[in-house]
Amino acid sequence: MKQLTKAEEEVMQILWKMKEGMIKDILEGFTNKQPAYNTVATVLKVLKNKGVVDYRKVGNVYVYYPVITKEEYSSFQMKHLLKNYFGGSFTRLAAFFAKDNDMSLEDLEAMLKEADTQHLK
Repeated sequence: MKQLTKAEEEVMQILWKMKEGMIKDILEGFTNKQPAYNTVATVLKVLKNKGVVDYRKVGNVYVYYPVITKEEYSSFQMKHLLKNYFGGSFTRLAAFFAKDNDMSLEDLEAMLKEADTQHLK
């Protein structure tokens, strides 16, 4: 799996929410300033080349849909973050968040407990 740019992630967030849609539907999913139609079309083409989006033709329009789930991409991102910024150490990651976010001991314990629960699944 390849890393996505911010623009690609924005389009993916909309597609994950919608499940599928035409470019005009994706444009309506933007909450802030709507990008140009051609911009979204180009981003979708790149996403297809990266293997995270596909489409089917319905009449004379394309309906796009995600090939990977949000959870799969989130997992990829977290593993990338953990490996490249924290040397693969979850303890370092937890310590960073605890320090950077002024996390309480109770919050840290809850986070570690959740991590254990997810690891056992």
